[in-house]
Amino acid sequence: MRIAKFIALLIVTIIVMPSPAMGSSVVAGEDVSPSDEEVPFSISERTTPSTDGESWGLTLVMDEDAYENGTRFEITTQVCTNNGVCDPPVLRDAEIDGQTQSVSVTPPLDHTYVNWRVKAIYADDNYTMYPSGDWYKTWSSCYFQQDSGWAGIDYNGEICDTGAGEEAMPGFGFALASTSLMMAAVLIRRD
Repeated sequence: MRIAKFIALLIVTIIVMPSPAMGSSVVAGEDVSPSDEEVPFSISERTTPSTDGESWGLTLVMDEDAYENGTRFEITTQVCTNNGVCDPPVLRDAEIDGQTQSVSVTPPLDHTYVNWRVKAIYADDNYTMYPSGDWYKTWSSCYFQQDSGWAGIDYNGEICDTGAGEEAMPGFGFALASTSLMMAAVLIRRD
């Protein structure tokens, strides 16, 4: 029965695990963007905020020096949801037109933000990640943060009305987490 207790506690820990943005210096609702001085590209276009069920797009323009040196970019995205779970990162097939590269992704219902980063691969196959160790972020039009609760331009005080054809009820992820905690308590108590 110790194994059952351990598994129950492990499941509860994973479900109730804090959101990835909670431990960082990210401010809820404020997009995280690169500084032009720090990166070999500029943002030409970016959909902000991102909206549930609608295409989010990013277009980057490579600096002239990087382009002439044979640098190439790989753009990766990751979507995180309001229950604190992030999808695995996905390397996107970019549309390339000279120095311009564009990618898009359609976030699911109840997403918090779209993470993105750029891997600049040089002619000698060395590379640099932008940003180093974290992600740039585009926040959703309706998101939940542990510290501040629900917010965003599509949160009307009761529901998320994103115009994506469905209205999301806030708190589903937390209702799921609460139910999981109660189930774990019952399993532990039965022993």
